[in-house]
Amino acid sequence: VLGIACHYHDASATLLKDGCIVAAALEERFTRKKHDTAFPENAIRYCLQSQGISASDLTAVAFYEKPFLKFERVLFQHMQMFPWSLKTFVSAMPAWLSEKLRLMRTIRKVLKYHGEVFFVEHHLSHAASAFLLSPFRNATIVTVDGVGEWSTTTYGIGRDAEILLLKDIRFPHSLGLLYSTMTAYLGFSVNNAEYKVMGLSAYGNQDRQRNRYCALLRKVIDSKADGSYHLDLQYFTFHFKDRMPSEKLCALLGDQPRKPNSPITQRHKDIAAALQMVLEEVLTKILHHAYAQTKCPTLVMAGGVALNSVWNGKILQKTPFKRVWIQPDAGDGGSSMGAAAYVYHTILGQKRTFPLEHAYLGPAFSTDDVRTFLDSHKIQYRELENERHLIETAAQLIAKNQIVGWFQGAMEWGPRALGARSILSNPMNPHMQHILNQKVKHRERFRPFAPSVCAEDASTYFECDKPLPLPTHFMLMVYPIKKRWRTRIPAVTHVDGSGRLQAVQKTSNPRFYALIKRYGQLTGIPMLINTSFNVRGEPIVCTPFDAYRCMMGTGIDYLLIDRFLIRRADNLRDAWNSESTAMD
Repeated sequence: VLGIACHYHDASATLLKDGCIVAAALEERFTRKKHDTAFPENAIRYCLQSQGISASDLTAVAFYEKPFLKFERVLFQHMQMFPWSLKTFVSAMPAWLSEKLRLMRTIRKVLKYHGEVFFVEHHLSHAASAFLLSPFRNATIVTVDGVGEWSTTTYGIGRDAEILLLKDIRFPHSLGLLYSTMTAYLGFSVNNAEYKVMGLSAYGNQDRQRNRYCALLRKVIDSKADGSYHLDLQYFTFHFKDRMPSEKLCALLGDQPRKPNSPITQRHKDIAAALQMVLEEVLTKILHHAYAQTKCPTLVMAGGVALNSVWNGKILQKTPFKRVWIQPDAGDGGSSMGAAAYVYHTILGQKRTFPLEHAYLGPAFSTDDVRTFLDSHKIQYRELENERHLIETAAQLIAKNQIVGWFQGAMEWGPRALGARSILSNPMNPHMQHILNQKVKHRERFRPFAPSVCAEDASTYFECDKPLPLPTHFMLMVYPIKKRWRTRIPAVTHVDGSGRLQAVQKTSNPRFYALIKRYGQLTGIPMLINTSFNVRGEPIVCTPFDAYRCMMGTGIDYLLIDRFLIRRADNLRDAWNSESTAMD
């Protein structure tokens, strides 16, 4: 079964074979357009080629939402808000009439596929991506995002291969759109930079009583004890304009929206903190109510709001749930996986045998592939003898404060770098956060970096849940770093003393696991800074060319790709490399 998601943001494709996910990738990784919305032709081609099949070998194609139902909502909201919505209506219609409503034609034409196509509702795709790929046979399901067809928040129950969504909250009332509106107000890009607001929130006033913006934002959203909530639409314009905050919201918060790239003040930080606190208040009520209705202590979550790792790290402390699993790509990109799983298990009635235990589902390149690339472009490199030499070289370089591009094995699925397409460095260097943000990532100074540790060592450094929840393997949970370690690992300790933990398992990524262990033997602390292998505004690298080009345009010192070591300084004079640097 081939799953497809596209035409909003984070287009993706997933291939499921006999109940197992065998390939999955975001279209952006191939086109190099961040959050690419286009029909994922390249991701589909990768999925099919990875198994040596063509579209004619597919049993079914699954799409992640119902376009006509979504179009109904779009028409309704524009008619309801006419004439104020006329401008956005006119600008939106061409895409609907030429692409979004003609998806079947695109599938037939591009894939040359003439079999069955199933359209799965948006939040059902989210629910399936969380539940059917989890290790649990029974679970409470909660999905929260901006909007699908009509739903913005749902809860329900999953049993074996069946999913029953019991209740939903509908557009225009949406936690995701509230967060996106405030993202826009704070001067960041919507559907792209919500995680920046989450990171910025740690710099704001964390006292609910003393942060005046908490009370102001509670005027914007009215939430009840049963988890239901209602936005006061006077503060929003997303339902009829191409901008999100209204003039009334600006007046409430005391100023016009921050202009992109302008200075970030304490006021902006306090607003981000208040937004995060209000979000957590509402989510806490939703989860308490969902548990009260299902009586099932196991929780699975998806939807873009489920990528809020600050909240995720508090779920087991603040709610009655005892276990939690979150889809590694909880946003719309992950919905292609959910749609495929729903068709295979629920519609076609096949038993569940495959929990998603790792995210290494993207393209991989053989040693010969990499050598051919390096030789054909006359790149200077050194070939390392064996696995042990590779691990030792990487550990020694990082211990000496070198910044290493780490390109190994199959590319990760989802928005987090998990030790396959990563930039690695020394968490003990007090200057490393600044160096990475300014000279490598080219991004805001306040942005934190994530620590990667081996799963069995996590409780040594973090005040984390025990046993360690599975989402920590996907870097989806933030926990407090134990106070005695904060000054020892300053480069991964956020301003509030927390860190977004990746707990690395030996079974899922033995090479990365071995590197962390060896680095620990050299330095006394088995932990690495792990950030995504890209620069600001670009997707994570996919191919050897992407990785090399990224290194040559940044302050990365070395690239370890398969068993080849490339030193940036050795290649600066090469004409092809100079052109690559200029392109960056």
